[in-house]
Amino acid sequence: MARGREVGTSATRVDGEGARLPELAGVYWRPRTTDRSLTRTDRLWTLSTVAHALPFVAAAAVLAWLKPVLAPISLVLLVHAWAIPELYAARGAGVVRRDDRRDHPGEPVALGLLGDLVDHSTRELHARTRLVLERGRLGTWLIGEAGALLVRPGGHRVHCYCVKVPDRELPPSDRTAHLLLALRTDERGFATVANLAFSGAVWRLRRRLPAPAREALDSAAAASRRG
Repeated sequence: MARGREVGTSATRVDGEGARLPELAGVYWRPRTTDRSLTRTDRLWTLSTVAHALPFVAAAAVLAWLKPVLAPISLVLLVHAWAIPELYAARGAGVVRRDDRRDHPGEPVALGLLGDLVDHSTRELHARTRLVLERGRLGTWLIGEAGALLVRPGGHRVHCYCVKVPDRELPPSDRTAHLLLALRTDERGFATVANLAFSGAVWRLRRRLPAPAREALDSAAAASRRG
């Protein structure tokens, strides 16, 4: 899984551009994320995946055509071609992996504070999935304890980001709340600072998620389709 970039909740205000996350200074070489750049990144990620998988498919076809007796080897090559995008999707699914250690003494209070930041339906979804759904200008977000998913408008494509808060001793819900506040402060900055772990089809990522996270992804995709 991609190494998570640390994000706090403080922000600075730039004339004419609103609040910006101070963590942007640590990734000054990255262009600020826009709707267009997300589309371009998605296309490049798809092209990269095809470039990695296509040689295996081509080799399998050539071997089967030249010597049918080598069909078993062709099958192995096709399995490798299939596995490449699946491995990428598995890495993306890892960004919303749950912290099952719910015994942090501060978790009950942190959970209550997180609940104050969202509405009733979002609280219920979080109770079942440990993910917070948040609508943004770039799409519909799912915020976890150490990562986030961005379902793009239309509900068919998703970006998976690995991102975390600096204080690892915070209870899980507090970490989620910090990321949520950072996202609300500067959505484009949040997407710029976070490290991309996967970009691709929602259906491919969905197959790699546990059942609770699949429910949250379905809700985010439905929200993105509604516009």
